[in-house]
Parts: sequence; structure tokens; C-alpha cells
Amino acid sequence: MSGFTFAEKVLARAAGVASARAGDVLDVRADVMFSHDNTAAIRRIFAGIGAEKIAYPERVAVTLDHAAPAPTTQHAQNHAEIRAWVGEQGIAHFFEVGRGICHQVISEEALVLPGETIFGSDSHTTHFGWLGAFGMGVGRTEMAALWALGELWLRIPEAMQITLHGAPPPGVTAKDIALRILGDLGMTGGEYRSIEFTGDTINALPIDERPVIPNMMAEFGALNAYFPPDQAVFDFLEARRTRDYTPLYPDADADYSAHHTIDIGTLSPLVALPHQPDNVVPVEQVIGQPIQQVLIGTCTGGRYSDLAAAARVLKGRRVRVRTIIIPASAEVMLQAVQSGVLADLVTAGATISVPGCGPCMGNHMGIPAPNEATITTGSRNFRGRMGTPDAPIYLANPYAAAAAALCGEIVHPGEFVR
Repeated sequence: MSGFTFAEKVLARAAGVASARAGDVLDVRADVMFSHDNTAAIRRIFAGIGAEKIAYPERVAVTLDHAAPAPTTQHAQNHAEIRAWVGEQGIAHFFEVGRGICHQVISEEALVLPGETIFGSDSHTTHFGWLGAFGMGVGRTEMAALWALGELWLRIPEAMQITLHGAPPPGVTAKDIALRILGDLGMTGGEYRSIEFTGDTINALPIDERPVIPNMMAEFGALNAYFPPDQAVFDFLEARRTRDYTPLYPDADADYSAHHTIDIGTLSPLVALPHQPDNVVPVEQVIGQPIQQVLIGTCTGGRYSDLAAAARVLKGRRVRVRTIIIPASAEVMLQAVQSGVLADLVTAGATISVPGCGPCMGNHMGIPAPNEATITTGSRNFRGRMGTPDAPIYLANPYAAAAAALCGEIVHPGEFVR
């Protein structure tokens, strides 16, 4: 009999059973359940199913990040309802406007740990695989049920193994690795799969970049994505965690439905063209494409390493188009202030906005005009994603985005990162 995948191990642990296989249906206990600005809508569903009190408020986290600060009276009312609800339910893990994006904040707070299970009412909950956790996005009704019961039934997914070999060349980041996977295998290539990564690239990646790949597996259709946690992860967590944990690793003879290998050492900067994240080409194929707006931020492009990469390109130069920088969290912003990165970005003419999701989800802080093209470090470029249906969106790494800010068009970032 073959060994077990990470998904099989972690969900068996969460269900309190000795072992389980792909295809089994289990009642899975959540170590963490989180929501964001959609908490108010979930609360109404919660009441509608006859529930009154959250069963395990200590396992619940709520972050105001998707429309923060509130851009309209309606959003402000939504936030007011959430604040009242958090108080009524005794939810201690509540993060106000400006603390940052839910995925980044929960990671920084070490609310979820290796070998644990986290469900979030946000599709990018696959993000937490960077910590060696099982992260899965759920709908609002599912989250209401999780609040009421603390567990959710689900079918254990089949697993796909992706091996990453080699260190990224200069000017190539984890964003390019994620785009390469999407470009090669398509947006449905990982549908309802556990994407389990291995290979020496993982240890070669700076810890700040690692979340990008599991996060963007949401665009791959994945149920969850997993990096085997190493010493760098343990060191990151050590000063932050408040409980013990036991990491889990797939067996060497685990049964995978598919295997893919990517040579990262030969990778070059990539760009996803409108209007799908898997419409991926080398940057050379779109050189000269005019750009009217640059966004460096979001849960896949707003960490300190992204801001530092942009500053490396922009320092001592001036942007030619409006350039919006949104740190993923207050912690990231503070680090950028203390290091001088933020000063370099401001001096270059960039605009710095409040930590949060910003224009990535089309609410505020950078909505483009019709036919204005944006290049962004974000994860999605569907038509209308940033609030304007006729505004094309290009996805790229922070070096390429910053280079486009300098030139007013897409260029190869290589000349700026030698």
C-alpha cells in the first residue's frame, strides 16, 4: 500500500481519525476560521440557520481589509455592523482597518501553524500552504456552518505533486513561478486537487516570497496548496506563536494523480495578459504595451520583498505614470519606513496607500478609467476585476511592474536589476 499525501494526513488529523484516503468524506475540525468585510453577510446567514453564538470564538479571526478605509457610507455601515458583532461574540482576533490583508496578517500573527487546518471566506486561503498548513476557501454559508459547529464535512482531494528545481535568476520572483504553472497547466489544471510542492527551489526562495505560489494556486482551481515547512518557517514562527505545533510531511511513496517538474533556473520574467491569469507569455512578447497605471500590492505582491524590489528599480529615478504602492500590512509598511524603502518609492513619485486589498478587488484606491491599462503584482486580471470592465489588467512581478512605471510601457526589467 502506498504512503499518504499531505492532504490525507492533515485532514485525518483534523477529523480525529487514524488514517484516511483521497475520496473519503470526513467531518473536519477547523483550527482557524476567518472572514473579512463579508463577515456582515455571513452573520445574516448565521442567524438565518437559527444559530446565536459562535461555538469556538477563540478560533475565529476577522479582518477589515477589502474596502478599508470604507469608501462609501454603505461600506462604513458594513464595518460598523462587523465591529458590533465581534464584540457580541467575544472574538479576540479582530484586526481593524489598516492592519492589513487577512492572509498576511494571520501569517504575521501566527494564528495558524504547520500541520493545522484553516478555512477562510476568501478564495485565496490556499495562501497558508506556505506555512505547511491546509488552507481552503469556503463560501459564506459554509462559514456560517463553521461558526455554528467548528467543523465542516469535505471530500479529501486527490493530490498533484509539483517539483521545483533551481534558484530563480535575477529579476525573477515567486510570481513568475506561479504564472509559469498557470501558463503551462491552465486555470482548471489543479481543480479540487491538493497541490503539494517539493524540490530545492522552496528552500532557495526568500521566506517573504513563498506565500505567492500557494496563494495563486487558487487561480489553478486548487482546493489547497502545500509547501513542506523548513527551518526558515520555524524561525519565522518562533517569536510569534502562542502554542505548540507538529508539522506534517507527505510520505515519499505517497500516491499522486500527476507529477510535474519545472526548472526554475531557466525561468525569465512572465506576464499574464488580459483577461485570464493563465494567458501567460514571456515579457519580451509584450514590450512596448502602453501602461497608464501601476499597482504594487495585494496578497501576492505587497510584502516587504515586493516593495524593496520596486524601490531597487525606482531609486534615483521618476515614474512616468501613476504608481500606487499598497503594503500588505502595517508590519510591512513599518519595515519599509525603517529601511528607507518607502522614502525611495515616494521620492520616485509613487503614491502610498493604506495597507489592505485596495483596488485589486475593484472597490477603491486606484480604479482605472475605461481603456486604461494597469500592470499589477496582484493575482487576478479578469475583465472588470479592478472595477472597470473595459480596463485591461496585466499581471507581473514587482520588478516588471516598477520598470513599466518608469517607462510608461511594459519593458524587460533586466536592465534595472543587474
